[in-house]
Amino acid sequence: MLFSEENYRFMYAAFQEAEIAFDEKEIPVGAVIVKDGRILGKGHNQTERLKDPTAHAEMIAVTAAANTLHEERLTGCDLYVTLEPCLMCAGAALLARISNIYFAAFDIKFGACGSLYNLPAEGKYNHSIKVYSGIMEKESQKLLQNFFKEVRELKK
Repeated sequence: MLFSEENYRFMYAAFQEAEIAFDEKEIPVGAVIVKDGRILGKGHNQTERLKDPTAHAEMIAVTAAANTLHEERLTGCDLYVTLEPCLMCAGAALLARISNIYFAAFDIKFGACGSLYNLPAEGKYNHSIKVYSGIMEKESQKLLQNFFKEVRELKK
């Protein structure tokens, strides 16, 4: 699938968040929430730093965007994330009424947007989300591979 220049710009912003996570020794996942060409919220994984298993990039970005809009619903917003959202994050996107999810790399162990599950497209909810994958996939995979390689080397 071909993506627009704007899609690449926003995924690159998510990738920059993932690089921050990498530098902070967190699993390098980054996310941004966009509406009308403007980033409303961004986040990167902070589970280690905050000692919080829910501190995923998507959750932090959703909270930031909701605070920016002073709304609990993010209708008309798009989520860009460097790794396929898990069940928790896909569920949060549904509850927030995100319109589209763009993700880079599939997550074969925890993915809930096409890998293990496809929560946004199941049609069991009063809201559905369009999902697009593959934008900056190789770059995101490489960052994750480098991170886990470093982790394994530190454990030796």
